[in-house]
Amino acid sequence: MKKLVFPFMIVAIIVGFYEQTKAKPNVFILVLAVIVFMYGVMKMSAKTPSKHSETEEEHDN
Repeated sequence: MKKLVFPFMIVAIIVGFYEQTKAKPNVFILVLAVIVFMYGVMKMSAKTPSKHSETEEEHDN
């Protein structure tokens, strides 16, 4: 599952940009591409540790 997030994000970006180049873009496809991209960003950023978590813990003690 973790290895599939990045390719899905790339495909969503490509589909979104391709759909925008059409004379009449389908809004449903654009929204779906944005949702897939944002879901991928959310999954990837969940693994990044918070920058302030250590400093807050040190100040509480």
